[in-house]
Amino acid sequence: MSGTPAAARACILAAVLCAIWCTLPAFAPDAPVPWGAAVLLAALGLGCEAAGRRSPPGGPGPVAAGAFLPLLLTASFLLPPAAAALVAASGSLAGRVEQPPYAARRIWRAAQLALTCAAASWAYATLGGPATLGGGGAAPDFPRALLPACAAALAFSLVLTALDGLVLAAAERRPVHRSVFALLPLALGPHLVHALAGLMTAVLWRSPYGPLSALLVLLPMYLACWVFALYHREQAAHRATIRALVHAVDIKDTYTRGHSERVGRASVLIARELGMDDRRVEGLRFAGILHDIGKLGVPTRVLRKDGPLTPEERRIMELHPEYGHEIVRGIGFLDEARDAILHHHERLDGSGYPYGLSGSRIPEFARVVAVADAFDAMTSTRSYRRARPVPAALAELKRCAGSQFDPRMVGALDRALGRHGWSEGDTAVTADEPREPQGPREPQGPHGPREPHGAPAGVRQDAPPIPHARSATPLSGPSRDRRR
Repeated sequence: MSGTPAAARACILAAVLCAIWCTLPAFAPDAPVPWGAAVLLAALGLGCEAAGRRSPPGGPGPVAAGAFLPLLLTASFLLPPAAAALVAASGSLAGRVEQPPYAARRIWRAAQLALTCAAASWAYATLGGPATLGGGGAAPDFPRALLPACAAALAFSLVLTALDGLVLAAAERRPVHRSVFALLPLALGPHLVHALAGLMTAVLWRSPYGPLSALLVLLPMYLACWVFALYHREQAAHRATIRALVHAVDIKDTYTRGHSERVGRASVLIARELGMDDRRVEGLRFAGILHDIGKLGVPTRVLRKDGPLTPEERRIMELHPEYGHEIVRGIGFLDEARDAILHHHERLDGSGYPYGLSGSRIPEFARVVAVADAFDAMTSTRSYRRARPVPAALAELKRCAGSQFDPRMVGALDRALGRHGWSEGDTAVTADEPREPQGPREPQGPHGPREPHGAPAGVRQDAPPIPHARSATPLSGPSRDRRR
């Protein structure tokens, strides 16, 4: 615990002392503790924590489902507060900890869950919950049994989030009330569901069928939680893969650092405006983030060249969509995103690259990413020209709609920005060290740099000349960005 802040150590010590104080009544000579049930529940808790520390078959590392909350709430319903605290602490001390300091986190978790289960058990007993469980020939009292169970879930959530807020305030100086208000709405719903599962288990435990029937209910629930944890681990691995690939591009092409994330955000705005389902929205986010992954195959001297690209260098740059498609070909979860990576430089009139597709032959994801990519290129400051204001960029996209961009995607972005806006943080500088453009500085208007009078639409006077693409059709304004 040497690396733990002093305030956090004091918070952990106070929680441990309170947890010990809560468990002391269980050791009184006349304490009405059903030790058989307590020991069995504690053993089950230890088993769940031990299973969470093991690696799945063929899996890279352990999968922790965390504390099995239905079991803890079952203990809160069947046991007095002191015994429920003991059950929670015994399993938590054996649990896996993800990050250092390991000892401090393990001790804190044990004390936190002990206090939480004690509070839930006290709330349940105060509202007469044990009498509603039945047993001894009596039937459970439904729906009256639901009220104390819900109160126990509320107490569980309040104490757990309050302790989380307290330790965050001690360790990271976050305001306690803000942490609690942020965590409580997320925790309350799941805890209510766990409480209902725990209530069903407790009713079966008290029934003539005994603890064995309750264990048969807990086992499939635990397996479901374990599979759910596996799913979240897989999603985390997907996100880590995406981050690693984007980081590799950012290291190689510092010229457009941050561009990929912004294209991903703009793609999500368009997708949601079009009413796509969550799976496709997430796929478009991946497509936007990874659309330039093929730049890993482009020579660094071309990516970082200060002057205009030669026709040969332009042809090399135009290979990056195909390089990107080859890089992500084996990543199954990307699905439609692979098409966007390959075709995001196609144009509606067929003059784009790499295959000159036109109209509806261009995949939908590619048409979305093309608009998001051009929008961010125009609204981001590059070392060779300043950013355009958002209205000017949208006007240019609309001018090119029908020839270069899908009008439906442009309209969706326009509506989405009207509803959600595009913050100054989104229009960030994308070069590490932006340089002043050659020649006189542009006059500044109240909303950013003005277009010089007489400049053709889509062309900046301070931008270096850009060679045309291999198509005979001149590139429109958004495509004049040589780094796209």
